[in-house]
Amino acid sequence: MMKQKTIKESFSLNGKGLHSGLKTTITFHPAPVDSGYSIKRVDMAGKPVIAALAENVKHTQRCTLLSVDGVEVATIEHALAALYGCDIDNCLIEIDSPEFPILDGSSIAYVEQIQRVGVTVQAKERLYLEVEEPIEYLDAETGSYLKLLPSDEFAVEVQIAFDSAVLPVQHATLEHLSDFVGEISMCRTFVFIKEIEQLLKHGLIKGGDLNNAIVINDQLIEQQEIDRLADIMGIERKNINKMGYVMNKPLVYVNEPARHKLLDVIGDVALVGRFIKGKIIAYRPGHRVNNLFARKIVEQMETESVFEMREKRVLV
Repeated sequence: MMKQKTIKESFSLNGKGLHSGLKTTITFHPAPVDSGYSIKRVDMAGKPVIAALAENVKHTQRCTLLSVDGVEVATIEHALAALYGCDIDNCLIEIDSPEFPILDGSSIAYVEQIQRVGVTVQAKERLYLEVEEPIEYLDAETGSYLKLLPSDEFAVEVQIAFDSAVLPVQHATLEHLSDFVGEISMCRTFVFIKEIEQLLKHGLIKGGDLNNAIVINDQLIEQQEIDRLADIMGIERKNINKMGYVMNKPLVYVNEPARHKLLDVIGDVALVGRFIKGKIIAYRPGHRVNNLFARKIVEQMETESVFEMREKRVLV
């Protein structure tokens, strides 16, 4: 049987929030068995702790946001994907702002630190969620569809489909969780250039730039309009004379957007609170449907011992 794991030492990272633009320091600490992932807001009175569980998700507009008794923390998905992808069961995360740092838009900075400090194997056995019957979620409004199938190990298949000449249909596959570090963790978030102004009007992506996101230009836009958007965001102007990807670093994979969506699926499904033996198939996933899917998985947990342990987890 597999034992539970935590990180061997604490580590910290600094950055800015993608949506808030706020500077933040985030620190990861070892945590005891059965504590799962928890997040402490050290900038708030009493330093409240939130359990990273699907039912604590309040908003899913362009990120996953947890909220308990008025205490919120946003954009948690890349960090949780790193913990899950590095096979970590238990970790306490301290943060001094309401949003995790976006870093380079992927999970790689977290992964590199986990690898640097190492992993501690703990005394207690890991209790898996083993899937006996398919669990499905269909979103009639968007056509998004997610399914969890029985399997001896965790795997994910993703297909994305946009009405876009630049990014129409892409696939990505994770056959083994051990492949996450080398094949998924470095894949960055993306945004369509036509979405940027509306996102800014809604108070989002204040910390977005070409160092932490891939911008997809799939329509002809006057350079004057592109310059205006850059000025609104407070970033350097960039000449864009053709449709395609706009970024400061080249794609790490041709299907990097699909791989990033797979990364997001892992980060959102990590909120089930248990390592899963099962295969996820996701068509047009997104944070909202990912969370509804994760909640459905929780609802259909049949193993009482799994459910009880999840509910009784220790907040550290």
